[in-house]
Amino acid sequence: MSRELPIGLTPPDWLVRNLRAQPAPVNWPAVIRAAIALSLPLAVGLAVDRPGYGALASMGALNGVISDTASAYRLRIPTIAIPQLFGAVGIALGALVYGHGWVAVAAVTGVALVSGMISTIGAVASVSGLLLLLTSVIGAGLPLPGEWWMAPLLMAGGGLLVLVLALLAWPLRSGVPERAAVADSYRAVAELLEVGGGDSGTTQAYDAGRHAVTQSLNQSYDIILAHRARHHGRSPELTRLLAQLNAITPVVEAAPAARLSGSPLPPEVPAAVRHLASAVESGCTGPPGLKLPAPTTETGRAVDHALRHAADVVANPDVDPRGIDDRLGRPAALSIRAARALRGVTLSAASWRYGLRLALCIGIAQALVSLILVPRSYWVALTITFVLKPDFGSVFSRALLRALGTVAGLVIAAAVLAEVPRGWWDVPVLFLLAPLIPALTPRGYGYQTAAITPVILLLSDVLSRQGTALLLPRLGDSLMGCAIALIAGYLLWPESWHTRVGARLADAVQDTARYVEGAFGPDPVDPPARARMRRGLYRTLSAIRTEFQRALTEPPPTGRRAAAWWPLVVAVERIVDATTAARVRVAHGAPAPSTTEATQVARQLRELAEGLRESETLYEVRTDLTGPEGSVLEPLRQEVAAARAIASPH
Repeated sequence: MSRELPIGLTPPDWLVRNLRAQPAPVNWPAVIRAAIALSLPLAVGLAVDRPGYGALASMGALNGVISDTASAYRLRIPTIAIPQLFGAVGIALGALVYGHGWVAVAAVTGVALVSGMISTIGAVASVSGLLLLLTSVIGAGLPLPGEWWMAPLLMAGGGLLVLVLALLAWPLRSGVPERAAVADSYRAVAELLEVGGGDSGTTQAYDAGRHAVTQSLNQSYDIILAHRARHHGRSPELTRLLAQLNAITPVVEAAPAARLSGSPLPPEVPAAVRHLASAVESGCTGPPGLKLPAPTTETGRAVDHALRHAADVVANPDVDPRGIDDRLGRPAALSIRAARALRGVTLSAASWRYGLRLALCIGIAQALVSLILVPRSYWVALTITFVLKPDFGSVFSRALLRALGTVAGLVIAAAVLAEVPRGWWDVPVLFLLAPLIPALTPRGYGYQTAAITPVILLLSDVLSRQGTALLLPRLGDSLMGCAIALIAGYLLWPESWHTRVGARLADAVQDTARYVEGAFGPDPVDPPARARMRRGLYRTLSAIRTEFQRALTEPPPTGRRAAAWWPLVVAVERIVDATTAARVRVAHGAPAPSTTEATQVARQLRELAEGLRESETLYEVRTDLTGPEGSVLEPLRQEVAAARAIASPH
């Protein structure tokens, strides 16, 4: 018979959330690439009697595996190659200041400032900044074999080996990842329609489905639009995929209208969307042969019309690029985006704050290990670099998971270093350990740390030949790095643990007010602009939801405050849904609201936003919610009233 733990022994919710493994499928191609890319350079180094060179190249391959996050082949080139360039620069700078005492401390601290600032630009820049600092710390803390230029060359070569392996199948699978991304968006929409009935028990499933649709559409648009920025509309395949992605948007817009109607959609509707997804993924054209029941309501007509339009687009082999509007706006030219990024990094207070936080922690670590002479002290700064990445998750959670993951990784490393003879046996061991990195990384940061730690220790042992003597010092270094990150990079910066929840939500509500005016106000915007507003809103809300989920992993009071505000995040998402549903109903026969009514709702939303912006804690927001009965905006007013109720004290 099972026995419940006493209340005092029950782990807190924030700890359970931190330790829970995230469900994720195994990326088998990435697993195979990691095994080959990390073990092959070491085997070549041993074959030519230069194991140190092989270990450096394998470290570069490890950097490439960390950077290998894109699914589309065209995007793998910048996502893998650019970080390797920064990694080569970092190892060169670190090697040049190795053994120069306080000069090395100042140099690595300066690199940390630059690394932190460029990490705020975007995903590729974040990984580039990470590798720039990681490799500079390694170069400044380890004696590297060969001339100063050898280590950058070997590490860059190892990273580019991952890129070459990632591109081997491009000639045979060109366009497959892009079609798969768009097809996955269609399938996410099908699941949303399937749970969009009137049963109150499906409310949570519908909210999760809407979030999944937003994430999938964000990923698909990012892939397609990034490619079109290079092709300038000349690629017929990408143009067709963008048209197919745009075509599912009216179906997404009709989903909240179907949800609010209180009647579940016929099962033929989500089945038809899945049928279209299969056609998109296979690249088939021709009549889709949809079998849809005749619609009887305005909501049914909206869904039917949107589905038939999507079917026509999927079946059309030729799409005129001049008739395609980008629902998120086509990205500017690379030179323009680079100039904007440089200006943003230079002038952004957020980038300076993060750069200074990272530089402060790295400077403390480098100065501390210089004073107390910690052996192989680079591990302290490495720990801080991995932990102090707010764009990767909560700093507190990452420090906790780093410590736990390091302990687990050290157990594996202890078995390897104690039982496996050095030399050629390192190659099969690395071949078995390397695949754990891409396999466990999606599960969570602690699992990633447990996978990376034995690999780094094995490669470090090839360079230093310390064996099991590496283990306990590395644990002490990791704990020291976590302590520095928590104190100097977390507790001393109130913005990291005093989340301005209300401000983020208030901005979203303010944007929703503009969306209502754009849809029903005295100066309505055109459909493409309205679609971009809606997509931008959902993207913003998706980012807010992700930030809140990270905050829930923080200990009290941050986690408790986030939990209290969480229902309001969902309420704001439903406000956007209600606005979209009203627009769909009007487009398919419902009477349009007066501009006065729309203006009043927009004013109510701005009052709600202002009330949220003024406080860290929930308090009553008074809003006049009167309006004509039977109006399409009545559900929107009800959602605003629900948000007000959530924001009121209990």
